[in-house]
Amino acid sequence: MPPENRHLKISIIIPVLNEAPTIARVISTALQAKNVEIIVADGGSSDGTADIAKSLGIRVICTARGRAVQMNAGAAAATGEILLFLHADTLLPRGYDSGAREALAKPSAVAGAFQLKIEARRFCLRLVETGVNWRSNFLQMPYGDQAIFLKAATFDKMGGFPDLPLMEDFEFVRRLKKQGRIEIVPQPVLTSARRWQQLGVIKTTAINQIVIIAYFLGVSPDRLAFWYKGQKKNSSEN
Repeated sequence: MPPENRHLKISIIIPVLNEAPTIARVISTALQAKNVEIIVADGGSSDGTADIAKSLGIRVICTARGRAVQMNAGAAAATGEILLFLHADTLLPRGYDSGAREALAKPSAVAGAFQLKIEARRFCLRLVETGVNWRSNFLQMPYGDQAIFLKAATFDKMGGFPDLPLMEDFEFVRRLKKQGRIEIVPQPVLTSARRWQQLGVIKTTAINQIVIIAYFLGVSPDRLAFWYKGQKKNSSEN
């Protein structure tokens, strides 16, 4: 790694909305690194998420609700040369800071992300992990739950995340691919299985693929978000 990259500050932006059960563990894991800052972008939590983050000495900013809006606001408040966007139910691996700096030191790299591991002992989730990691490595399409990172200058040049109610990470990565290579760090992040547990593995996978196909076919993100939220609500009522 070039000497100058060893000293680049990493700003970790965590968009949250009622994440009290997970936020302390996520923050504590992220703090096990050198030269990092953490910014929690709160979209109006009512369960004490912001207070938990503040009690750990973390800077909290209040924003309008919406993951893209929250991440863009966090990026605007960041002071690091590298931005890392972390979901509030995802744990970074040990040594993630060195992994991110080394990935961005490669001449062809424009951004990076981590491989994915799901925190549950189910064979079907191992298949999901395999599919996600294959897609990330060979199609250059990591998603937001893989902790996407890039230099702040690149983020600013791209204009941040598109202001979409859904698919903001998908569209952002599509644009990134046009700029250069997206490096995948082999150490995996550990993400909660709650998404798959809530809807079921098969249904969750099917919904995700339907949303992607519909997006490619030109269905508006607003309509997709309305339908997607309806699927989650119906599942929680069953």
